[in-house]
Amino acid sequence: MILIDTDILIDVALDRQPFSDPASELIDRLQTGPKRAFVAWHTLSNFYYLVTPAQSGADARAFITELIRFVAVAECGTDAIGYAARLGMTDFEDAMQVAAARACGARYVVTRNARDFKHSPIPAITPAEALEALL
Repeated sequence: MILIDTDILIDVALDRQPFSDPASELIDRLQTGPKRAFVAWHTLSNFYYLVTPAQSGADARAFITELIRFVAVAECGTDAIGYAARLGMTDFEDAMQVAAARACGARYVVTRNARDFKHSPIPAITPAEALEALL
């Protein structure tokens, strides 16, 4: 199981080169198999907010609707946000990603910014690494 960070989805939706190729391949492979990936609840709102200046809101919603056909949303609540706060990571949003990964049992957080997760109890890997290791 993996948890996909917001940046991966944005790279795919906006075709941000050179990052979009491995991210798109990962998303494509996830579509063909059993559900084995998650996103955090807040990832979807962050994605929408960050993508709509470049795409229409309808396009962003369509992307999300398609995504949740094969990627589950990690179930998080008060305990998860408390865990994120206690992690002491510099970027609180990254800590929320880790808390969501923990909540859904993910082995890795897949992100373009793995170095930002160096103090994470759940390892972070890039999309290319996820393709090699997991798929």
